[in-house]
Amino acid sequence: MLALRRILVPVDFTESSDRALDYAIELAAPFDASVFVMHAYEVPVYGFPDGAFIANGDVAARISTAAQKALDALVDSRKEKGVPLKAILRTGVAWEETNHVADELAADLIVISTHGRRGLARALLGSVAENIIRTTPRPVLVIHGHRDSSAWQVAERVSRP
Repeated sequence: MLALRRILVPVDFTESSDRALDYAIELAAPFDASVFVMHAYEVPVYGFPDGAFIANGDVAARISTAAQKALDALVDSRKEKGVPLKAILRTGVAWEETNHVADELAADLIVISTHGRRGLARALLGSVAENIIRTTPRPVLVIHGHRDSSAWQVAERVSRP
């Protein structure tokens, strides 16, 4: 029998990840499962021909503080749903940190959103969801977000004569 006790939801503060979180909360309720809401961010590094710029401690602290505030607000906005929620903030590559947290929690399920980017937008931005799906041994439930409207508008213009 399926027993969901711990559901991990990586978020990026977009409408798509909000939908994934809401879905995970609805899924968790009948199982009395806990939902762990996780956000991972990277400290910016800029490469130049003569070296690199790495954000100083002050910039990194401000990024961390802003991310924690946003994560706490997201969790607080859903406290009344009756499902135990816990916020987890990590520094690092999002898909790698998601896998680490899933292992640490022994998560039963990862619920993640996808933005639906295609073509050049997907190639330039990558796909956190795809990397998680390819690398985790855990079940993953993908909640599809709305297609990136700007990418679709460009594709639409190119395909019209």
